[in-house]
Amino acid sequence: MKKLYISLLLSAFFSLFALGWLIDTFSQSNTSTEDDFAWQKNMMQGFSAQIADTLEPQRIKKSAQLSSHFKQELAYRKNIELALPETLISELYLPGGLVLEDDLGFYLLKSSPEFIDSHLELRLTKQISTSTKLDLFLTLSFYAGVCLLMWIWLSPLTKRLSILNEASQKFASGDLSARIRISKFTYIYDVEAAFNRMAAQIQKLIEENKLLASSMSHDIRTPVACLRFGLDAALDTQDNAKKDHYLERMETDLDQMECMLNSYLEFATLEKNSYQISVSPVELKPYLDNLVQQIKPKLDNKGLIASVECGDIELNADLHWLARAIINLLSNACDFAASNIVINATTDNTSLILTIEDDGPGIAPENWHSVFTPFFKEQSHRNRSTKSYGLGLAIAEKVADWHFGSIKVDQSLSLLGARFTITIPLKPPINMHNVK
Repeated sequence: MKKLYISLLLSAFFSLFALGWLIDTFSQSNTSTEDDFAWQKNMMQGFSAQIADTLEPQRIKKSAQLSSHFKQELAYRKNIELALPETLISELYLPGGLVLEDDLGFYLLKSSPEFIDSHLELRLTKQISTSTKLDLFLTLSFYAGVCLLMWIWLSPLTKRLSILNEASQKFASGDLSARIRISKFTYIYDVEAAFNRMAAQIQKLIEENKLLASSMSHDIRTPVACLRFGLDAALDTQDNAKKDHYLERMETDLDQMECMLNSYLEFATLEKNSYQISVSPVELKPYLDNLVQQIKPKLDNKGLIASVECGDIELNADLHWLARAIINLLSNACDFAASNIVINATTDNTSLILTIEDDGPGIAPENWHSVFTPFFKEQSHRNRSTKSYGLGLAIAEKVADWHFGSIKVDQSLSLLGARFTITIPLKPPINMHNVK
């Protein structure tokens, strides 16, 4: 939004400054430099000379004669009648006299050394000027220019808002794939990027909820059928030992159902945790060593060796959720590794690249994009245990996404098993979440 504010201020400043300068230049070039009362001043000079040649008692009568003869409003008055400061009084003796304005219009005052205490007053008639029309034209041109320049600035913004509105309507009507193709010249890049991210999250959440509902309805049928069978068998038999056996099986089925429901509910509420993660700095090598120690009982039970290859790296991340993602990947590696698991961490100056490799049978390439789908179970030698529902890798993918990163799987070049790679920024965006 900062780009929007700056561009708005610059466009407003440019339009006002440029148009003001152009109109001022045009106005000055068309301003007349001629004196509007030049001929009246020349005539007043002649009146003044004739009054000066007339004796004082006859001057009022002489001025009346001149006024009548030349059809001008001319009067001879005493200076004492003027309420003028001394600086203006002195201008009465200049060749052109002094032009003043009152409620009735303009008038010209002229005195002479021959009648120093008096002056001639001539009422002036100013010619009709075209400057008023010109001023109106320039004013209208100024506002029209401002409107034009602001329209030029607002046009791209309006277009982008229309695109955003269209994408929003498509998304609201059920087209979950509706996205905005972001231009690097847009004023609202942050808004468009936020919309695309929001749409992607909503689409993913809806798809996961559909998958959750279908998977639950499918997986829960087996324990429900077993419970129905065990209940019918227990009701039909009269042998207490068999009843106890059926009840034990029913209890096992209930435990399996409870475990399944807990897993599903945990995943269903997982998305809201993305708004609660908190970023903290950590030295990566001790952090990874600690995670290996947490899973050491499982490593020892399977006779596996896990090694950590990590340099001096400092990471900013949510330590709880990142630990859970890494432990999920380590646990997955423990299920299929033959003897070795390698954890390697490197950087490319901006991002952490963390790989977890094992020497197990690996994952079929056609399933590389499916293993992170919730409840996915590969129907091959990498089948999960009976208490696994295909959520560990899905959780790891969510944690990577929360950190504005990614996760992928391919084949290990050295161990030939599966290799999971997590890539996340060393310093995620500051506005991502709360930072400790």
